Amino acid sequence: MAKKDLLGVKDMPAKEVEEILKLAAKMKKDGKPVLAGKTLGMIFERPSTRTRVSFEVAMTQLGGHAIYLDLGGSQLGRGESMADTARTLSRYVDAVVARVYTHEEIEELARYGSIPVINGMSDREHPCQALADVFTMRESGKKEVAIVGDPQTSIANSLMVACAKAGIGVHLVCPPGYMPRAEYLKEVQKAGVNVRMSHDISEGVKNVDVIYVVAWKAGGESEEEREEKLRAFMPFQVNSAVLAHAKKDCIVMHPLPAQRGVEITSDVLDGKHSAVWEQAENRLHVQKAILVHLLGAGK
Repeated sequence: MAKKDLLGVKDMPAKEVEEILKLAAKMKKDGKPVLAGKTLGMIFERPSTRTRVSFEVAMTQLGGHAIYLDLGGSQLGRGESMADTARTLSRYVDAVVARVYTHEEIEELARYGSIPVINGMSDREHPCQALADVFTMRESGKKEVAIVGDPQTSIANSLMVACAKAGIGVHLVCPPGYMPRAEYLKEVQKAGVNVRMSHDISEGVKNVDVIYVVAWKAGGESEEEREEKLRAFMPFQVNSAVLAHAKKDCIVMHPLPAQRGVEITSDVLDGKHSAVWEQAENRLHVQKAILVHLLGAGK
């Protein structure tokens, strides 16, 4: 039986998205220790709070064990290739989650590893975040989302496709000139879900169940690029004035960490519409579902 990987949402069949969402609901009610004796290797080139902690806790609660590797504490920091790392870890652990700078690295891990590989975030996709976000929307009975912010981030890429494959309508709200990546927009359209774009935040959040805030900050930008981006995106800040244009029962989501007072204000992040902390908790349940799904245990 060929091994399974989770490298991105784009290449996942809608049926597999549904399977993970259903399994997450089951895990949230009763996450039995079905991965006893299993070990998860964790490669983190980037800092992380939610992805790292949720995977470590998920493995512990499922009866398994997680081993954390950062660049400074492994031979990756001394130039060992992902291919050689994949071959070695395949002899020790049962699965690997990796948070890397480039998507090519996660693909290399999967190509040379004989165990399941999970993308914990790359420059192209963040599938674990997106699946947890869709799970949160489903749990709240929501069917339309306005994704506000930079549509070219890994989170936006995965989220718009995950929503489409789960039957959730997608509105993209962003400044002119910041178009989503063509291959991901095409995947959304292929799923048969209506995609709307707006360059006016007041119009963009009308008639949606969810306002999803995507951060604008990206690594590697120059000071001049950051200032230009700030000028472009500040009119798209999600604040109480924006909420006044949305449905009264809409929820606000943010993948965290949040730049309070930049892409979202504290009164909204901490307010009655915020589903951010439920969203963060659901990372744990969906991580469990992903691990059980890939390791084939307890279904």
